[in-house]
Amino acid sequence: MAFFRTVGFAETSPSLDGHSVTLRPPQMADFEEWAELRAASRAFLTPWEPSWPADDLTRGAFRRRLKRYAEDWRTDQSYAFFIFRRQDDVLVGGLTLASIRRGVAQAGSVGYWMGEPYVRSGHMTAAVKAVLPFAFGTLRLHRVEAACIPTNTPSIRLLERCGFAREGYARQYLCINGTWQDHLLFARLKDDPE
Repeated sequence: MAFFRTVGFAETSPSLDGHSVTLRPPQMADFEEWAELRAASRAFLTPWEPSWPADDLTRGAFRRRLKRYAEDWRTDQSYAFFIFRRQDDVLVGGLTLASIRRGVAQAGSVGYWMGEPYVRSGHMTAAVKAVLPFAFGTLRLHRVEAACIPTNTPSIRLLERCGFAREGYARQYLCINGTWQDHLLFARLKDDPE
């Protein structure tokens, strides 16, 4: 049983509205749009993500991904969202609250990706700001963490715009694009000013 667990899967499958975006859990109907955006953005995303499996963009791999998302959501481990531009419901990226830790921590980590055609449009800032009330309110987290490669200046600026404070430096923290990479560590607390 999760200490400080709040609500069940059916109760926490919301759509979240941000300034210019809507976040909602991925669905099988999103496969083609997701696969096209990821394929078109692959060269842009590769330096910032774990290595992609050979079958990553297949329908079967997407179906397995959705099953894992649903199980993680049901067990309060992770909450995956796709990000849609509100004006026309176009998929622009994804965001996940992952590594949920209950008990004395009440913390989780935010990770995100943006399709290359939509970078520097403000959509990810809107998405991160939209997920924070869900994290702190619905999920009752005390702390949301993020990590990014030190050369990822746009991600650093995004986190700072969203009220995250830089807290440290982790050597060889995550395996990104097949290489263990150093990361800057950021966090936002529930009571931090907006």
